[in-house]
Amino acid sequence: MKRREFIKLGCAAAGWPLVRPLAACAQSQTNAGEAAPREIGQVATLQGSATATHANAAAANALRVNELIFKNDALQTAADSTLGITFDDETTFSLSANASIVVDEFVYQEGGGANAALFTVARGTAAFVAGKVASTGAMKIATPVAVLGVRGTTGVIDVPGAGGGEPRVKLYADADGHVGRIEVFDRQGGRLGILTQGASAFALRAGAGGRIEAVPFRIPPQEAARDRGVLQRLFVSHIMGQRKTIERRQLRERNQQRRNELRRQGGPLRQNLQRQPGGAQQNRNPRPPGPSRPQPRKPNPSGQKQKH
Repeated sequence: MKRREFIKLGCAAAGWPLVRPLAACAQSQTNAGEAAPREIGQVATLQGSATATHANAAAANALRVNELIFKNDALQTAADSTLGITFDDETTFSLSANASIVVDEFVYQEGGGANAALFTVARGTAAFVAGKVASTGAMKIATPVAVLGVRGTTGVIDVPGAGGGEPRVKLYADADGHVGRIEVFDRQGGRLGILTQGASAFALRAGAGGRIEAVPFRIPPQEAARDRGVLQRLFVSHIMGQRKTIERRQLRERNQQRRNELRRQGGPLRQNLQRQPGGAQQNRNPRPPGPSRPQPRKPNPSGQKQKH
């Protein structure tokens, strides 16, 4: 049996969902003493083909709808393909053709105060709807020349390939009309500008001394029409991803409840076993060895024979 088939069978026997990336499953079996990586997102929509390269993996895995996403995954779409990813806080990314992003950091806990996320858009067009991390923590999106601080909004990032032009950052309204803001910083942390109006944009270009500048520009009509299609696809992915995220959260809660119940049921037994020498549970009133002794007859003062 080939190693890949063996791992697949082992994961199925262990109860891992089939959509779980094979590389992550294999890693959990290889490092039995380490905690299994926890998923942080899921593929909501996919047209065409896309891949995910997991941390320390030698090769990329083909993605499917419902595939789980993990920290440090590098996601790539093929030509004429689109990919929608929704994370645990309901942040959604929609990648157009030939786009590439990396999930550098993602920490989210419901009601937590240390939530944070960092995504790197290396190439292509990536649209996003910011989720709860942007309002309860720090959500950042890096590009090759600048870093964006996202504060609860929708945006589109264009990062052309080598020699393809200047990166662009565009702020759009959410599906309900709300407009947040996007702050733009250079790679050293210096603020370059802030977008607060819907359908506003910056071009990131080299200025005096080679320093990056965020230059405001009016989005051309043809580009605006393209962006409307990108946003429409994004919002569809967001709705579908929200539903999948809720289902995954409910499944986690049910599994946690089962684990807690098993601990409660098994706790007293484990404690009793630990108290006894050799780990064996002992009877508090053991019977003496050997055959049972006959019970003495009670005296019969009337002298009548007793019935047997």
